[in-house]
Amino acid sequence: MTADLSWMLQDIVHNVPRARHAVLLSADGLPRGATEGLAETEVRTISAAMAGMQSLSRAAAHFAGPEEDRQWNQTIIEFSHGWSFLIGAGQGSYLAAAAEPDVDMQQISFRMHRLVARLGTNLTSPPRVSAEEVAGGRRGAGRQQDAAHPGFVLGELDRVVSEVEGARHAVLLGSDGLPRGATAGVSRDLADTISAAMTGIHAYSRVTSRFAGAAEDARWRQTVIEFQHGWIFLMAAGPDAFLAAAAEHDCDIEKFATRLHEVVPRLTAAATPEKGTGHA
Repeated sequence: MTADLSWMLQDIVHNVPRARHAVLLSADGLPRGATEGLAETEVRTISAAMAGMQSLSRAAAHFAGPEEDRQWNQTIIEFSHGWSFLIGAGQGSYLAAAAEPDVDMQQISFRMHRLVARLGTNLTSPPRVSAEEVAGGRRGAGRQQDAAHPGFVLGELDRVVSEVEGARHAVLLGSDGLPRGATAGVSRDLADTISAAMTGIHAYSRVTSRFAGAAEDARWRQTVIEFQHGWIFLMAAGPDAFLAAAAEHDCDIEKFATRLHEVVPRLTAAATPEKGTGHA
């Protein structure tokens, strides 16, 4: 049995202004330690949600690009009332932290990575990733080359991708997990796969809302996943739709996200004309 490492996690909340909590968990979703102020049930829920989200992120890594090196770096979840962060913490372990909206992002990232280095050999949980899962992700990468049905392509998304250097793909999906349209380089099969993964990531992200802080009007805004080879981000696109997008690692993702937000109203109106009169 491994030791409870909760005492080491206090470093983050004690030394980073606006930091709220930290949880150490295994790849299986089992808690290894947590800072003070979190109930045991909350720690278990957060650990399970973070592990589930990480598993889905790995499965969707090929959406960010066909490169062989698809190492995951971090996941950041933005809410109206705060942030949740997730990074690797040794073989088969993860470190999650939560903070208020105005936290110094660089400072909390520095403290999290420094803590991981200090934890060192205390983290020995082996990852449970099967060869089939890895092969499945690589097989999925080839699907991007298939042609999508002409009526499935969203011209607004294509224009944004063409205008932002390093932008790769985008998929508009409904809250039911079904794709409503995508950029020209995304096949229907790939859109189905990514939509299913993103729907799960959105659900897991929302579970971490209380981890980021208690607020009556709490709203999820976006989940950003960084890989060695690129980015995937999922953002709200109206009351019943989401937008998943992928970009190369050196892409200006702030510019990409801004452009996507600008076209979201037109996209959702065009995809669901029966719910409004958004046509010019």
